[in-house]
Amino acid sequence: MANFILIGLCILAGILFRKSKSLPKDAHKGINAWIIYIALPAVSFKYLPHITWTKDLLFPALAPICIWLFGWLFITLYSHIRNMSKATSGGLKLTSSLSNTSFVGFPLIVAYFSEKELAIAIICDQVTFTLLSTIGIIVAIRSSQNQKLSPKLVLKKVLTFPPLIGCILALTLPRFIDLSLLDPLFEKLAGTVGPLALFSIGLQLKFGGWFSELKHISFALLYKLILAPLVVLVMAIVLGMNGMITKITIFEMAMPTLLTAGVVADQYNLNPKLSNLVVGIGILLSFITTGLWWLVLTYSGLV
Repeated sequence: MANFILIGLCILAGILFRKSKSLPKDAHKGINAWIIYIALPAVSFKYLPHITWTKDLLFPALAPICIWLFGWLFITLYSHIRNMSKATSGGLKLTSSLSNTSFVGFPLIVAYFSEKELAIAIICDQVTFTLLSTIGIIVAIRSSQNQKLSPKLVLKKVLTFPPLIGCILALTLPRFIDLSLLDPLFEKLAGTVGPLALFSIGLQLKFGGWFSELKHISFALLYKLILAPLVVLVMAIVLGMNGMITKITIFEMAMPTLLTAGVVADQYNLNPKLSNLVVGIGILLSFITTGLWWLVLTYSGLV
């Protein structure tokens, strides 16, 4: 219960600070920079060197890819039926197919399960960020009316993405250097992800004009919050998988939209109003839907 109260207070604090204009308009960018450049790489160094790698960990690595592929197909068909613009279709692909595996996912995993399960969540998170940095950027460029697809640009986005760099270093450096003395530092830095991410979410939440976009929002969130985790659940049942790794993977795929996907949609002018509404409303609804998914995963006996 204390974790849920903390989650609510952090988001509420961000909303109140935004409304009071006590912080600069773009204050969330500084907070997000800390999270992306410092806190998330620290999370990788805190957990990844201590993971016992097994073939079961392929599941959390492959799940975000499957969710992206099904989401791309889902929105492509919907876009064709609704005769939407390339920009709107691209924005919906970004905001319906990438899960908020860290900013929202990490605090909720701690709240519903325990902190040690973050090691599994990190795998989902790194693959999700890699998808955004590669395929996501390609979709954004192709959907934009003012951008041309450049292999050099895509490569630069991938190779300079701090969480991905942190992940690679966390997997390789401990093989050559003993970093155990830095574990307390990594723990303190990693501990800032949850509170600061939730505060940043509060600073960015906006809901104006949602009713006119209700059909698109509903369709995107139907996939993101319900169908996406259901797809992974069915995959787990078919493959005969169970246990905590499977549960955490499904739970992570039930998270709302990755905040950075909304930022990318805004940067490339992919109907930013709709994209931000999907992000904001999805976060609020996810506190209900993730609770329902936790009940399914805990008491259904399916996994």
